[in-house]
Amino acid sequence: MEPLPAFLLAYLTQVPDFRQARGQRFTWAYLLALVATAVAAGQTTILAMVSWATTHAPELLSVLQPVCPRIPAPATWRRLVAQIDIAALEQQAAAYNQTLAAADPVVGSVTMCNGEVWHGQAVDGKDVRGASAHGADTFLVSLVRHENAYVLAQAAVHVKTNEITAVPALLAGRDLTATVTTMDALLTQRQLARQIPDQKGHYLMIAKENQPTLYNDIALLFQMPPVPMLPGELLTYQTLDKAHGRLEHRTLECSTALNAYLDWPSVAQVIRRTCRRQTLRTGAVEIAVSYGITSLPRTLAGPAQLEQLWRGHWTIENRLHYVRDETLREDRCQVYTGNAPQALAALRNVILALLRFHGWSNIAAATRCYAAEPQRFLRLLGVPSQ
Repeated sequence: MEPLPAFLLAYLTQVPDFRQARGQRFTWAYLLALVATAVAAGQTTILAMVSWATTHAPELLSVLQPVCPRIPAPATWRRLVAQIDIAALEQQAAAYNQTLAAADPVVGSVTMCNGEVWHGQAVDGKDVRGASAHGADTFLVSLVRHENAYVLAQAAVHVKTNEITAVPALLAGRDLTATVTTMDALLTQRQLARQIPDQKGHYLMIAKENQPTLYNDIALLFQMPPVPMLPGELLTYQTLDKAHGRLEHRTLECSTALNAYLDWPSVAQVIRRTCRRQTLRTGAVEIAVSYGITSLPRTLAGPAQLEQLWRGHWTIENRLHYVRDETLREDRCQVYTGNAPQALAALRNVILALLRFHGWSNIAAATRCYAAEPQRFLRLLGVPSQ
């Protein structure tokens, strides 16, 4: 693991200070450190942040040693998150997370058939329901590393559009070499199937009825395979897991039989994945069948690699969106003015990455720790020792 070139606070302070110089009582770094520490402590609303900071003022002030030695009023906190330059904040958060990813490059990576180590990255969107409930519709789309849930980029989706138009811009200009971008059925679009290989990457897309011709062609292949089956045309990989009171048997089949037939950019393999779940207590059985398509050729990915990438896609739900909602209570947050919903989401993203990089697997335990001892998080954030 390589040492980090800078602390998170150094990245955050690169976001321009929108305040006028006249009348400033608090430095920009002091305000950003307070807000970031309050988020890390699990505080959801502005009033909760201020109340928590006031309770822990002795510890916070002893480490931060601000020019004006007091906790700012709620209005100051509210203006900061509502008026902060959101594009600059997202840029710095992404830059820091990419630094973390570069410093920890191997964990959970996919070893391809040629021996190269590649990374999976998932694209998906999330509604910030607390803000949307107040009429401030906030839907964010993110690019997330599979193995550690680091958010490599995030952007807001305009209220009159959807993810289909936002994701191409999110990926534009990125070097996708040695990456596989995974996405759900909504984003299974020809434009992305062209763009990702053009940027030297590969894709794995789930196929559903929103692309009826593609879906029916893949389903028909696996329901009525060609006879005789050509040697090596169909490969299978199976896994068996027992956890959470369930026995789960997964079978992934991949075929090259449709490559010349399908009208789909860069298609190299089609996939059927069958998941059989049995509840051990009741014996109830549930079977789910899904289909997919990928640009990964057999020389790079067989069924074992495709299964790892398929399962890795759900990192974005299980380790990012769920944690933001349930542990950091994002959907319960009633802050909705200006840029505040997206700004707080960006801070949650970068703080989750920071905590995981430093060994926290239980984020709830981390928030309890830093809520009780904020000076520990301030050191992690990069506040210098006095």
